[in-house]
Amino acid sequence: MPTFSTLPIGEARARSATGKRAALLQEYVGYIQRVAPGEAGRLTVSEGETTQAIRRRLGAAAEALTTSLDIRRTANMVYFWGAERRRRGRPRKNPVD
Repeated sequence: MPTFSTLPIGEARARSATGKRAALLQEYVGYIQRVAPGEAGRLTVSEGETTQAIRRRLGAAAEALTTSLDIRRTANMVYFWGAERRRRGRPRKNPVD
């Protein structure tokens, strides 16, 4: 008899993908999952890669996990951390007592 469990759809998409792109996606999903709240991750560019490619892969992995990331690039490094959820619109005024 099979064992049933539920999981977020983004995680299911990330785990069920196949091929070279899927292997890269899994690698970047692992990077994101290893960063604890309040911490940041740093990826250093290796030969044959660009910061733009790393940024794009991080974004795709975050989207698959349905996670928001802040991603910043420097000359040869990419930094990322969990993004704070921002409310859209105007801030509410404090009620006058």
